[in-house]
Amino acid sequence: MGTILRIYARDMKNIITNWVALVIMLALIVLPSLYAWFNIKASWNPYGNTRGIAVAVSNLDQGTVMKGKRINVGNEVVQSLHQNKKLGWQFVSEDDALDGVKHGKYYASITIPKDFSEKITSILNANPKKPVIVYTVNEKINAVAPKITSSGASGVVDQISKNFVKTASETIFSIFREIGIELERDLPAIERVKELIFKIEADIPKINRYVNIALNDATKARDIVRNAQGSLPKVQEITKNGMELTSQLSNFLSKGEAVLNKIEPATKENLILLSEIASTSQGIVSHIQNNTASKAEIEKAIMSLQSGVNITDTLNNTLKQLDGISGRQEMMPISQQIAAVMNQFQQEINLLKVVSNDIDRGQQISKDVIDRINGLSSTASNTLNRLVTNYDSIIVPKVQHSIDIAKTSVNNAGQILNQANKDLPTIKKLLNDASKGAVMGINEVTRLKRELPGAETQIKKIANRIRDFEKKENIHDIIQLLKHDVQKESNFFKEPVLLKERQLYHIPNYGSAMSPFFTTLSLWVGAMLLISLLTVDVEDLHIKSYQIFFGRYLTFLTLGLLQSLLVTIGDIYFLHAFVLEKLWFILFGLWNSAVFITMVYTLVSVFGNIGKSIGIVLLVLQISGSGGTFPIQVTPTFFQKLNPFLPFTYSISLMREAVGGILWDIVQKDMLILCLFALLFFLIGIFLKRPINRVSDNFVKKAKESKLIH
Repeated sequence: MGTILRIYARDMKNIITNWVALVIMLALIVLPSLYAWFNIKASWNPYGNTRGIAVAVSNLDQGTVMKGKRINVGNEVVQSLHQNKKLGWQFVSEDDALDGVKHGKYYASITIPKDFSEKITSILNANPKKPVIVYTVNEKINAVAPKITSSGASGVVDQISKNFVKTASETIFSIFREIGIELERDLPAIERVKELIFKIEADIPKINRYVNIALNDATKARDIVRNAQGSLPKVQEITKNGMELTSQLSNFLSKGEAVLNKIEPATKENLILLSEIASTSQGIVSHIQNNTASKAEIEKAIMSLQSGVNITDTLNNTLKQLDGISGRQEMMPISQQIAAVMNQFQQEINLLKVVSNDIDRGQQISKDVIDRINGLSSTASNTLNRLVTNYDSIIVPKVQHSIDIAKTSVNNAGQILNQANKDLPTIKKLLNDASKGAVMGINEVTRLKRELPGAETQIKKIANRIRDFEKKENIHDIIQLLKHDVQKESNFFKEPVLLKERQLYHIPNYGSAMSPFFTTLSLWVGAMLLISLLTVDVEDLHIKSYQIFFGRYLTFLTLGLLQSLLVTIGDIYFLHAFVLEKLWFILFGLWNSAVFITMVYTLVSVFGNIGKSIGIVLLVLQISGSGGTFPIQVTPTFFQKLNPFLPFTYSISLMREAVGGILWDIVQKDMLILCLFALLFFLIGIFLKRPINRVSDNFVKKAKESKLIH
């Protein structure tokens, strides 16, 4: 041990007392630091200074017209790039851009074609075409610049895409909002239609029953007409023999007078009943105007008006009969008014059927229809009220007068019978027509009955769909969804997912992040410089090989540690590189330097110049395979497999822990593996130095004889 320390002390003394040696030692200590500092500073913030990377932009877009509005997306892109400071955008012609890229004036160029706006708006056509931006890059100039310019070009395309999505979604959601507003406004009508469908569904059994009744009534009517047709020959026979009955007319007149006297009160009752029907009709008009009329109320009003038509027809026939008997036209003005009321009732029936159909279809009832119904109701009501009011003063005297005339007319019964005999062919024709009408009515009702089951199925299907929809969805929620804020919705679709970045071990700049690699590399380079300029041998033949090994090792170790102190302290206080754990950064640097000195010194001490070559080979392999610059996973398989066996892998990891934040389990693992590397090379130096040196002496001697190798 004393010999080892004596060798070390002599080396230190020689360095201090020999100024040339001292200068060389100082240079050897400083040079690795310069290597690290220049590299760290050069890569301090490369991605923050990309404004100097020139990218040419040429806009050829001719624009287009969309819905009468002139747009030019290319101009909008150029305007946005004027505000973009990430790259050095240069706005030039297409020829200048291509020429500049070829000759290295620009790293890349972006060309917006003349049909860019036309294609980007083709989404509105049946066959949309994707627009294209032409990106041209000169990859010969620099290895990294194409990646940066490609990122810039992708950013331009991404921004255009986001703006397009935002604009398109704004249009779509504006339409949705309008639909929501329309749906909300029409909601009462929708609810009425729904209720009407449910009511029709509930009334289907009644409708089936009414159809069966109508079919039965139509069949009865046909049978009655046929019976009348069968009785017509008998009537003809009676008419022919009517003259024989003239002698019996006096008795008939006496009895008929009592019957005619009953016409007067019956007529007034009919007029009052018709007036009530007209008033009821006016009431349904007000319900229709207020949209409160149900189909049942409409059907009831139609039936009431139909009975009014029947009454007016009967009353009109009675008045005509009185005129017929009297042979005068005293009842004609009243009869005409009654006929007008009947016509008005019939028109109201037709219009109410139109209203009923509109309700079935869920359509808005026409104001014109309502006004016509109202006018007809008012006119009929006024006419009937006037007839009722004037009945006793005007109508009754006329009726009485007709009755008086009827008494006289009975005496002319023979003539009437003769006239009846003449009218029998017409009656026969009417009965034939009535028979045909009855048959036609039976056919139509039968067809309706046949089609009702299909209609019933459809109504029930619609009603069930409405119920299913109400169970699963809420129309109010749908309306609110459609009415959402257009701007917020479009902004969401423009950028549906936001990236929230969490930096666990924040390092503010690229240079600081690279300092573990360049510092580690400089320590190995420093070790290589030491073994290149300093000898590992001691000129004393009586000293044992292990004493030479450790004695000179301490000298190399001292210089290596000084190199480490200078480079790590300089990183922190001269370059101001970010280091979270400054003391540990310095200590880890010392540890790395000690391991590297041990390895390199041992290689040269044991293998001589071959050891230097091995040290250079290890340097090259470690630069490529340690993962110091790129993730090891992106390197070829050979380097990935080599990575765990390289000291740099653990030295760089150790330094990174001090820079970003220490995880002690990683530190312990890295230091242990580095310690194993040092121990391995110590064993090689102790046990292999002497035998290998003895074998290599002749080899070294022969090499020196060449006067080229020392």
